[in-house]
Amino acid sequence: MWTPDEIAQLCYKHYEIRLPKQGKPEPNREWTLLAAVVKIQFPIYEASDTPDKPVQVTKEVVSMGTGTKCIGQSKMRKSGDILNDSHAEVIARRSFQRYLLYQLQLAATLDKESIFVPGTQRGLWKLRPNLLFVFFSSHTPCGDASIIPMLEFEEQPCCPVIRDQDSSLSLEDSGNVKTPENERKYEDPDGPVAKKMRLEPGTPARFFTNGTAQHGKQDSGSFASGVRGSNLTVERLADITCGAPRSATVVDIYRTGAKCVPGEAEDLRKPGAAYHQVGLLRVKPGRGDRTCSMSCSDKMARWNVLGCQGALLMHFLEEPIYLSAVVIGKCPYSQEVMQRALIGRCQNVLALPKGYGVQELKIQQSDLLFEQSRCAVQTKRADNPGRLVPCGAAISWAAVPEQPLDVTANGFPQGTTKKGIGSLQARSRISKVELFRSFQKLLSSISEDKWPDSLRLQKLDTYQEHKEAASAYQEAWSALRKQAFASWIRNPPDYHQFK
Repeated sequence: MWTPDEIAQLCYKHYEIRLPKQGKPEPNREWTLLAAVVKIQFPIYEASDTPDKPVQVTKEVVSMGTGTKCIGQSKMRKSGDILNDSHAEVIARRSFQRYLLYQLQLAATLDKESIFVPGTQRGLWKLRPNLLFVFFSSHTPCGDASIIPMLEFEEQPCCPVIRDQDSSLSLEDSGNVKTPENERKYEDPDGPVAKKMRLEPGTPARFFTNGTAQHGKQDSGSFASGVRGSNLTVERLADITCGAPRSATVVDIYRTGAKCVPGEAEDLRKPGAAYHQVGLLRVKPGRGDRTCSMSCSDKMARWNVLGCQGALLMHFLEEPIYLSAVVIGKCPYSQEVMQRALIGRCQNVLALPKGYGVQELKIQQSDLLFEQSRCAVQTKRADNPGRLVPCGAAISWAAVPEQPLDVTANGFPQGTTKKGIGSLQARSRISKVELFRSFQKLLSSISEDKWPDSLRLQKLDTYQEHKEAASAYQEAWSALRKQAFASWIRNPPDYHQFK
């Protein structure tokens, strides 16, 4: 069918050929992250027709995103015309929503063949049965999925940053002090580590599952076969990392720059493997003031329950659009940590509306390294004295005929001046207001008597009203928050009142 390396190679080739030079990292000085959604299409025939023949599938990149940045809370706008979160995974998902809107437009106007076919209820559509979607990311998602045991025996793709023995920074402070060398750690999914600290076999590794973040709803046993409590030994922690021998020593953990949600449980920030607590909701760090953007691990866990389409598109869909698999590029990685972060934290969520559920997501890793990742660029420029920095731009690409590309910086199209902010030209095509405009365009192309009941039976005006009117989606989201993600940071309603 397909392999992780085939998915990675397809995405890397698409990035190289289809994305412009504009917005890509400056060679030997900058790096970026890459994410994409790949459509897998199976042939339509009876299984009995070719019982011994391997299934041939068609693979196509339908959305792609690059980026490493977020804007701070003070830069958010109530007009919906700025990208709050420009991490690659989020850019790829918003680009995917743009692709889905275009495919719904095709289905509704019967213009060309679409990925959607009519559902059983008026105005609703469903995905063709021979299609599925695979999500690719060149690196583990920031947040919980990036808190990975670091084993002494491993030859990791990236060398950990080891602080000098007589550094003036204490180990406790080293996670938060900005210096020219570690400034990117605030947003770096690799997260430089403090000094390696050797833990002898049999010593508790002080990895924690924390019930506080789940408001008592979830005990340590509810994580999917991964980290199961504060008495986890070093030997067990070694087992969690793929292929680790039982004699392996956990010397530290890979850190995440994402910070715990304010007011909830905090990281212990102790030396070595006791630095982080696991299983917690986290917010992405910003340059200066704190962001309101949840970590990519948290967002992807949410997509695995609510779907990738968001609230607006559920007005037109009979069931959510779920990812069937996630493929991660070559980087520090743990299968069980990924399972815990994306699936395990939500696995006990019950009483969801019809069509919604915690998905059995297939998670795999490729052996192929993204050539413009931090690891790859760092290796190439080993003798270069200049500082390696993350690329400031983000690229969005969607498989749509009109203006598929979008290059942004600081949440606006690259090149936007302060004077231009607020104009139509200063909007990213995947900003909230532009996706809402595409939604309204889809609605206007359909005669009102063919609208779904959720839109036909009530008068809706603002973006917020349209989101809230997707009742099953909102019911599922409410259940997920109450049972697993109670401390999720939500934007105030006045940020969604635009039309």
